[in-house]
Amino acid sequence: MKKEIKVGIVGVGHLGEMHLKNILEITKEKKYIKLSGVYDINKDREKEISRKYKIRTFSTIEDLSEETNTVLISTPTNTHFEIAKYFIEKSKNIFIEKPITSTLEEAEILKQLIKDKEIVIQIGHIERFNPALLSVEKYNLSPLFIESHRLSQYNPRGTDVSVIQDLMIHDIDLILNLVKSELTSIDASGVPLITKSIDIANARLKFKNGCVVNVTASRISQKKMRKMRIFQRNAYISLDFQENIAEVYLLKDLKEVSKIRLRKIKLPEISKAIIYEKPPIKHKNPMKIEQMKFFECILENKQPIVTIDDGIKAIKVAEEIIEKIKQSQNYILDT
Repeated sequence: MKKEIKVGIVGVGHLGEMHLKNILEITKEKKYIKLSGVYDINKDREKEISRKYKIRTFSTIEDLSEETNTVLISTPTNTHFEIAKYFIEKSKNIFIEKPITSTLEEAEILKQLIKDKEIVIQIGHIERFNPALLSVEKYNLSPLFIESHRLSQYNPRGTDVSVIQDLMIHDIDLILNLVKSELTSIDASGVPLITKSIDIANARLKFKNGCVVNVTASRISQKKMRKMRIFQRNAYISLDFQENIAEVYLLKDLKEVSKIRLRKIKLPEISKAIIYEKPPIKHKNPMKIEQMKFFECILENKQPIVTIDDGIKAIKVAEEIIEKIKQSQNYILDT
């Protein structure tokens, strides 16, 4: 018989409610997973969620801790550290929404605290589970150049941190996971326009293996965009994380090609064909997938796909980008 996973959710704002909906679905499918209840510092919101979903609420995180062995933290980033620290000390399995913490120092402290603790900690970098990305795994991704754009309309939610920590960090995590090489240099620019922190930013990352990345994030755009283009030897891969679309252009020897040819390329002693492929997308819920992977790791005592080290690497690069921007002559911080 599988051990019972008793889940509590801390923070039921917009994102926390999304997590709650998925967990309620999972509890119907997997009887060994139970929802203990939720806690939110905003008691009006907590009551609203309790009435809407007919679930239990807790007055304090201490009360919630007594009824759970697993906690999902979906609160503002500046609260992640103290909440995660408390539950680590209580030896609870923890899912922390991205970014792991507000600062690298806080993230490093959490890492030290989990030593000798037999618990699973997963960071909520949801794009790792995006159907578009999963559909191109078979192409043996080894990027030489990456360009990404993650743009959003202004929304007060998430503005407790810069756009780098709020939006760009999704792509930072993906890039570090795809390139798998030492980062050697960063050039960056950005400005605060609406909030007191950086609202639009661009960074150019260079890696030891020669890969170069250009990454842009904005939370003051007219419309949303979540796109990444990957260039590698004999392939160009386009990913749309918002629309769940992947397109692949491959350069192959003519003798290997039977159909779906776009054009031929003839060079001295070389005959190639450009092939277009649109990988089938399995329309799955990435948040539900990441939650199920987390629960599987608890049951099987395995490392999660997105570890605390991954969270630390992403926040480290994010901080380095912020520092580069603050060092630039055109950056003015509104204090």
